[in-house]
Amino acid sequence: MKYNRFIVLGDSFSEGMCDEKVNGEYRGWADRVADVMAEGNPDFTYANLAIRGKLLQQVIDDQIRAAKKFVTGKDTLISFHAGANDGLRPNYNPALAKQRYHDAVAELTATGASVMLFTVLDRVDAKGKTADLWHKRFSDFNIDVRETAKKYGAILNEAQDAPWLADRRFIHTDRLHLNAKGHWRLAQSVLEKLGYPFDKSWRIPLPQAQPKPKLKRISENTIWIITFVIPWIWRRARGKSSGDGRSSKQATPIKWS
Repeated sequence: MKYNRFIVLGDSFSEGMCDEKVNGEYRGWADRVADVMAEGNPDFTYANLAIRGKLLQQVIDDQIRAAKKFVTGKDTLISFHAGANDGLRPNYNPALAKQRYHDAVAELTATGASVMLFTVLDRVDAKGKTADLWHKRFSDFNIDVRETAKKYGAILNEAQDAPWLADRRFIHTDRLHLNAKGHWRLAQSVLEKLGYPFDKSWRIPLPQAQPKPKLKRISENTIWIITFVIPWIWRRARGKSSGDGRSSKQATPIKWS
């Protein structure tokens, strides 16, 4: 199916954080997908309401309410990816998150729009209690997403179909978001899933990476802790979020070329 409207909801993943910037805004996989969806379709419009740092309930309260006003029927595609930020919080309640996610997708599909969901990587390139906790929380999250997608007939983008996502060469130096090459590959995978033209090379893995010298690894880890980890902890301690005070890139559907 070809869509006349693409509405993107979520957090930093959908905002496009750490991709290249265009006019001062991160481009992101969703903008790249919209580029192709707009080709040869003068009726196509695009809105991206995603804002970094937002929790699941914030996306539901703010973005879903706004998006529902823009739905024109099955020719509207809504991308919904939220809940990963919740899984990073110490007070994460999986049962509550599952119910909220389920209800959100039910609300979106009730509009008559086509809905697209995402699973996430449930394993990280690390060992220890933190890595085990990550795997537990996000493997459960993925199970919930799959069950919800099946129940409501949503389009499902499986992280397991893109094993390259675990390659740090596609990850920004914050070790959390995709870099420009990662966003490009993700865009190609989404386009393939939707039946649009895509570049088949997105499936080709990079040659095996050479091991880094120990001193270089220590230096990179130190820079990462100072640049990203400590500021993240400081924001959490003050109850702040990276998305506080920010507005979305495209709050209403606009012509996209």
